[in-house]
Amino acid sequence: MNYLAHIYLSGESDLVTIGNFMADGIKGKDYKKYPVEIQIGILLHRHIDTFTDAHKTVRKSTKRLHKKYSHYSGVIVDILYDHFLAKNWDNYCDIPLEEYCENFYDLLEEHFDILPERTKRMMPYMIADNWLVSYASIDGIQKVLEGMNRRTKNRSKMNLAVNELEDFYKEFESEFTIFFDELIQFSKDKLKILSLVWKRLWNLMKIIRITYKNEIMLF
Repeated sequence: MNYLAHIYLSGESDLVTIGNFMADGIKGKDYKKYPVEIQIGILLHRHIDTFTDAHKTVRKSTKRLHKKYSHYSGVIVDILYDHFLAKNWDNYCDIPLEEYCENFYDLLEEHFDILPERTKRMMPYMIADNWLVSYASIDGIQKVLEGMNRRTKNRSKMNLAVNELEDFYKEFESEFTIFFDELIQFSKDKLKILSLVWKRLWNLMKIIRITYKNEIMLF
């Protein structure tokens, strides 16, 4: 999934949201350097990506693009699905999209120092061009695809994928709707599990520290 979906699926915690958003810039076990809630967000992001890539409905969408765009088809579908989330935002959230995104941009600025360098470099462009809100229009998606194509030095031809979006609009939207309902529930369940595991680990560490302190005092 792309940026808007990851932000939306993060739950109520600001730090989990930040972690989920910046996760692509964190490699391997580097996530352990961050506060617990950000770690949870990074791990949630990875679980969401794994669930998405393996899902039969998503594969149906990517198959439609694979002949022309090869391994870039998954990236394109992530972007297209964010379009349908933004376009149908009122079905998923009571807060208007513009307000929701503005709140998120404020959150990014508040936690700027903790962001990885990759995210820090991208953030000013994201806010200035209001990427998240722009996803709601086909013109906005066109600009995103053009930017992604430039990043691949024009090898991916992703800028042309707006043609498939328009030609198979109903099919892509139907597949998104079916999949996203499942993804929402998956993300809620996974977030609960991750939070519970970290809470138990945190409590265990407190017990170990107290026990160790008491043993030292005995000597």
